[in-house]
Amino acid sequence: MAPSRPRPLSRRGSIDPDYLVPMDKTVAATGAGDNFNVIFIGAGNIMFGSDEGPWNHSFRLEHKLGPRLKVVALIDPAVERARAVLQKKRASFVVSAYQDTRIFKSLDEYVKNVDVDEEDIQAIVIGCPPMFRGSTKPGRNLELQIIETFPGTPLFVEKPVATGPQEEVAEAFRVAKAIDEAGTICSVGYMLRYLKAVQMMKQILDENNLTVMSTVARYAAAYSAIAKPDWWDKSKSYGPVIEQATHFCALVNPYVSPVLYVRSPGDDYEHVHRFENDDPFFSEVSNLIDVIEDGPESAEILSSYEDACKTYAFTWAIREASEKSKSKK
Repeated sequence: MAPSRPRPLSRRGSIDPDYLVPMDKTVAATGAGDNFNVIFIGAGNIMFGSDEGPWNHSFRLEHKLGPRLKVVALIDPAVERARAVLQKKRASFVVSAYQDTRIFKSLDEYVKNVDVDEEDIQAIVIGCPPMFRGSTKPGRNLELQIIETFPGTPLFVEKPVATGPQEEVAEAFRVAKAIDEAGTICSVGYMLRYLKAVQMMKQILDENNLTVMSTVARYAAAYSAIAKPDWWDKSKSYGPVIEQATHFCALVNPYVSPVLYVRSPGDDYEHVHRFENDDPFFSEVSNLIDVIEDGPESAEILSSYEDACKTYAFTWAIREASEKSKSKK
């Protein structure tokens, strides 16, 4: 049985950006017998990387935990893809993390073939498509299955929490309620919140008691190798606002440049703050691990599941408003 965990954090408005430690400055603990056992759900690009972009949760976990990382199971219905990514990992210097990884088509298959009480899982990383989760309905209730099977085991969940019809948004909030009532530590992957530039902007807003009156954002497909046909199919991902622009909606201020320019009222001089080598993908994973191992005062989780549900509802409201506006023309 998994050990009891601290109660989940409520997301704070901002943290000191200097607290976010670059990946190459973090020293992984290497204590004997101090394995950190993880289950990966999903063997796709978000978990193992691709030419498309910088996301790769396995890479960040390897850097955070070093030889302590043990991926005990990889769950994905695409078994051949799972075998292929494991083969690459086992042929690399991180072989110790994947040497004993077992592949299962589903969580049900895993539970039927493994003594869950003997696994001692420290965290579960959910990187499967959002159309298969974020609901209480069978076939889409992955989170509920997990908290029932692994009580007290922390979760990292990719964004958005779901992609489903607007009338089912309330389903995601029911999942959030179940996670909270179970006392499960949970972080949702809104990595832009961990950018040092974003955190400094939030500090400026908080310290000066400022209110953001309007946000203007433009989304451009900057990647040359996008293999995501579902992104352009509203029947699957429910459109770019819900699937991609959700990142902007999760921010108070959506500017994500590594250089932040600040200008005070009545002063044309710009104060420039540079944030080199800032990896928010690492920071979100690192903070979760710190909370799991050292308690809620050790780090900040910047997006709880409930908070991510609010972002999901917000993106649906934007899509609905835009479609109503278009229909009036």
